[in-house]
Amino acid sequence: MPLLEATGIVKVFGKLTALDGAALTIGENEFHGLIGPNGSGKSTLMKCVAGAEMPTQGKVTFINRDITLLSPTERARAGMSLKFQITSVLPTLTLYDNILLALQAQSSLFDLVFSRTRGVLHDQAMMMLSQFRLADRAHDAAAALSHGQQQWLEIAMALAARPRLLLLDEPTGGMSLEERRVTGELLQPIKQHCSLVIVEHDLDFIRDICDRLTVIDQGRVLASGTVAEIQANKSVQEIYLRRA
Repeated sequence: MPLLEATGIVKVFGKLTALDGAALTIGENEFHGLIGPNGSGKSTLMKCVAGAEMPTQGKVTFINRDITLLSPTERARAGMSLKFQITSVLPTLTLYDNILLALQAQSSLFDLVFSRTRGVLHDQAMMMLSQFRLADRAHDAAAALSHGQQQWLEIAMALAARPRLLLLDEPTGGMSLEERRVTGELLQPIKQHCSLVIVEHDLDFIRDICDRLTVIDQGRVLASGTVAEIQANKSVQEIYLRRA
């Protein structure tokens, strides 16, 4: 049984059909890349999966549950987490407090009212910062981080809820080559407990970390398969790679 299955996804904006019967299937502990030319519908499909956009037609099933009409908050409670391309850390707060707030979002109101969470969550917050090579900056303001480090912090925050599925929309945008390489290294360990869907333009990066790829072109799935299968696919070579 797939972890996530989106079928027949149609999304219409006025006279524009952004998605026309797109589909996506994600397995347990799978890293899955969404690739395609600019404007192909990759991010729109991601948003339909996450609930940021509601599909005009189609169905999204997550952990054997129909979530097509659920809000992003309800999907988060079900075990899904999303990080958009634009960084949304709280820049004036320290890295530690950014992580702590993300962790506290999972705590009960009772624990929050009686201030029981900070001490309990301290070790977990530091562990997450260490996992993303940020522990030595724990008490620095998030605004002092490089762009790449802010992306790592936000990924760590997205993982605070211990999701079954993490959705990343162009996480390496604006990063240096070294930051992209490190990002791949930092993501690998989460495969033990979390699947990943990633929209990305950097083909080298996505090829190195993903188990499977889905290619979207003009709102439709052009091909889906292993990295090797996609690289050998004639339609992908002729349509996607030529236009990328």
